Amino acid sequence: MLENTLTGLVSSRLLSSLKKYLTEIICVLFLTVVVSGFSQSKVNTFLALSDTLVSPRVKLVVVSQTVLTATALIGLNELWYSDYPKSDFQFKNDNNHWLQMDKMGHVYASYHFGRISSEMLAWSGVSKKKQLLYGATYGLGFLTAVEIMDGYSEQWGFSWGDVAANATGTALYISQELLWNEQRLQPKFSFHTTSYAAQRSELLGSSLSEQILKDYNGQTYWLSANVHSFIGETFLPKWFNVAVGYGAEGMITAEPKPGDERYRQWYLSLDVDLTKIQTKSHFLKTCFSLFTTIKIPSPTIEISSSQGFKFHPIYF
Repeated sequence: MLENTLTGLVSSRLLSSLKKYLTEIICVLFLTVVVSGFSQSKVNTFLALSDTLVSPRVKLVVVSQTVLTATALIGLNELWYSDYPKSDFQFKNDNNHWLQMDKMGHVYASYHFGRISSEMLAWSGVSKKKQLLYGATYGLGFLTAVEIMDGYSEQWGFSWGDVAANATGTALYISQELLWNEQRLQPKFSFHTTSYAAQRSELLGSSLSEQILKDYNGQTYWLSANVHSFIGETFLPKWFNVAVGYGAEGMITAEPKPGDERYRQWYLSLDVDLTKIQTKSHFLKTCFSLFTTIKIPSPTIEISSSQGFKFHPIYF
């Protein structure tokens, strides 16, 4: 009991310290903008990519990523895993859960964690090779650490299916950089509330923020393709995309149960590649890079075994 108390105290103090350092980093970034007098030219200079290695930027990226990663992992352990009993390391085959919607989430998260990390290193002037080696693999490394934590939880277990999905997301980013030196295909996400969450709020979430993460019935994962990048000159704008989506409904349990009515959904929709919008503002480019993770609401065709063919004037 004393050991558990001391461990909890140390974890609490460490988490407090990490939060302090993270707050300091955010304050430094905020003050950098404030001190610049909100001058657009100075903000643009700060956010602009560097052609040469800038050591202070590299240190900022490394320290901030380290603090964020440590805070996230300790936070998960304290706020999530601590509510469930521990176990010896175990494996679990969950490939038939949630009609593989959770696996789509792993692909999406691994891709964008790696993409953003790689772009941060590019901002620091790090070489392309190191961007892919140390940046693009960040998502795979972080999610593997989370998977190991799953392995020591009696509630879950280490899933090779999750690891394969994480590797797929990382490979999707790296392969496009090596093949085309750009991201022509981007995983994206959209969400709408459903009636299923009210049936099992403890599992699917009681608040909107919880439902976005837990209610797989309302999630849609997309693969958005930039038309101009594939076919070259066209009358269509460079930011015009076509997206194929995957979703599922009828799920109030992870595993299929006799008599349940879960079914898959496929979508075809229009989209926008925000990173292809021409602008000289590096602030806007940064915003576009962050928000390109989200699918733009637009007219959509849905095909499913339950609904058949259905047209949505606007779908998100």
